[in-house]
Amino acid sequence: MTAEYKVHGAIAVITLNNPPVNGLGHSTRLAVTDGLVKANSDVAVKAIVITGAGKAFSGGADIKEFGSPKALQEPNLLSVILAVENSAKPVVAAVHSVCMGGGLELALGCHYRIAAPGCSVALPEVKLGLIPGAGGTQRLPRALGVEPALNMIVSGEPVKSELLAMIPGQKLFDKIASSAEALAAEALAYAMDVSEARPLPLVRNLPCRHPQGDAYFQFARNMVKGMAKNYPAPAKCVDAVEAATKQKFDVGMVTERDIFVNLMWSPESRALRHVFMAERAASKIHDVPADTAQRAINLVAIIGAGTMGGGIAMNFLNAGIPVKMLEMKQDALDRGLAIIAKNYESQVKKGKLKQDKYEQRMSLLSTTLSYDDLSDADMVIEAVFEELGVKEAVFKELDRVMKPGAILASNTSTLDVDKIAAFTKRPEDVVGMHFFSPANVMKLLEVVRGAKTGKDVLATVMTVAKKIRKTAVLSGVCDGFIGNRMIEQYGRQGGFLLDEGCTPAQVDKAVEKFGFAMGPFRMGDLAGNDIGWAIRKRRYQEKPDMKYSKTADLLCEKGRFGQKTGAGWYDYVAGKRDAIPNAEVEQMIATHRESLGINPRKISDEEIVQRLVFSLVNEAAHILEEGIANKASDIDIVYIFGYGFPPYRGGPMNYADEVGLFNVVQAMNRFAQNPLDDAAFWKPAPLLAKLAAEGKTFN
Repeated sequence: MTAEYKVHGAIAVITLNNPPVNGLGHSTRLAVTDGLVKANSDVAVKAIVITGAGKAFSGGADIKEFGSPKALQEPNLLSVILAVENSAKPVVAAVHSVCMGGGLELALGCHYRIAAPGCSVALPEVKLGLIPGAGGTQRLPRALGVEPALNMIVSGEPVKSELLAMIPGQKLFDKIASSAEALAAEALAYAMDVSEARPLPLVRNLPCRHPQGDAYFQFARNMVKGMAKNYPAPAKCVDAVEAATKQKFDVGMVTERDIFVNLMWSPESRALRHVFMAERAASKIHDVPADTAQRAINLVAIIGAGTMGGGIAMNFLNAGIPVKMLEMKQDALDRGLAIIAKNYESQVKKGKLKQDKYEQRMSLLSTTLSYDDLSDADMVIEAVFEELGVKEAVFKELDRVMKPGAILASNTSTLDVDKIAAFTKRPEDVVGMHFFSPANVMKLLEVVRGAKTGKDVLATVMTVAKKIRKTAVLSGVCDGFIGNRMIEQYGRQGGFLLDEGCTPAQVDKAVEKFGFAMGPFRMGDLAGNDIGWAIRKRRYQEKPDMKYSKTADLLCEKGRFGQKTGAGWYDYVAGKRDAIPNAEVEQMIATHRESLGINPRKISDEEIVQRLVFSLVNEAAHILEEGIANKASDIDIVYIFGYGFPPYRGGPMNYADEVGLFNVVQAMNRFAQNPLDDAAFWKPAPLLAKLAAEGKTFN
């Protein structure tokens, strides 16, 4: 049952009951309309209340129906709202906790609305590359006022009900309940109060104007254009709300629907909807049932108080989980504590964190210089130097001191988790938890499953990731896991492009125009070019036949390690992150090119982007074949949340699907003919070749 119907005296109550957020799927919509018919047919019923069970009024569309014909099956949401408006008896929406998307549109169709304080109210469709499609752009400006409504629709961000109720002249909420607990009783009483009121008020009949008219909407368009240049939906939100002010309601509804349908078929919306679904699917592990017993995590230990260790600690402190941090020397501990405190103090100064919250979080942090003091922790995460011998010493100590059942996690970004697990007598308790830097900011967490990692450990870590607001993706064991294994091929292509005629700035600009947060050379400067140098030195030993450009090595031999030294591929001014091209670096590249006998050629931005992005795609296809990643969408999530891939392109695998895998393979075959590139690498991975030949996609 996805909606319950009960009568309380003279009031019929229709309760949405489709966990977890009372999504408005077909069965729920049908149950609502059936309830309306039943209530209007019962002479004893004077008014109707629509509310939601559990922790939401309604979060909107049922994600299980996203993009499917069932979403349009009658009664669709537009028909449900029309049935509510046409009810002969007053319909009161009693909203609480979450009222978003289609849930808010349903509430706007009701004759009256009472809200619990603390209810999060939003029309978040813009985050999926859409506009509200069931009257949200037409009714919210009438109920709330044009400017606050447009701000909500363009941003998609939630606003608390009590703040909305304070907007002068608003008609969104007729009443705010005294408390969330009192909402049900007060909604029944309010419904009784309005049961005889006639005519029944409709939001569609409210006036909708802006005193500055054209000037205001032109200003809004200019603002949106500057903030969302690669996203078409925000500008279309402005068009739809403007239509509400200039067109009759029914005509405005047609305008809204036309815009909604056109956006639904746009590549940006397809990509954003893909990311939305992929993020939710990432935490699901096919052989770890949802009801797998989990371990209690009430205290976390962190080994290492450096930048990474401190950032990891902040995630747990923010979630209210106590942390005990270990270092070998007191001065290292003091430095680590000072950095954490400085980060929090900066948030306090900016108004992003209240002083009492800062103090509360710092009170959850304790420190020690002895492994023996960690014995009561439920989980320990090491964040020490990325060298196997160092990890061995740490894990042998942890194996000695940690209590039975404690989870032993490594923050390694490339090393073999199975080798690390073998340093202990409890490999089933060992797991990789690869945080991305800065760990207190970046959303991605690669969870690395060792050969013997327990299923309960995986289930626990996935739940912990949600608690600390990370998007976790499962990876198998291989050098570099998912993200760093792929980025190596991306970096190799960047080097070949320099050898063939590009400058670092040209490559970076082409990729950033495509939508990446930063290009490969700016990224190298940020991460530290010495890190890549160390990996390449290892590769030269392990894979002597693999082809590399030596340009990056020449840069490192000059000590140009990036932002931390003020000089890398670019120059940097202290206190700023602006990348300033360096003439000596460009001359170094040209001289090296001459030494190889290469005549530089002009390379198009299209070729730069294709070589870099398709290198990611081909390596990812190998990763999928080997079972390192569970599904293609997981790889997209890794690259969007960990490496700055543009969300409106949906990740490398989704982008390849959009381009067409046949076209990707054809491009790779062209690149293989380039004598300065790596022809062996450009042989399509068997999975990619198979899908392309069959006209199929990764996702």
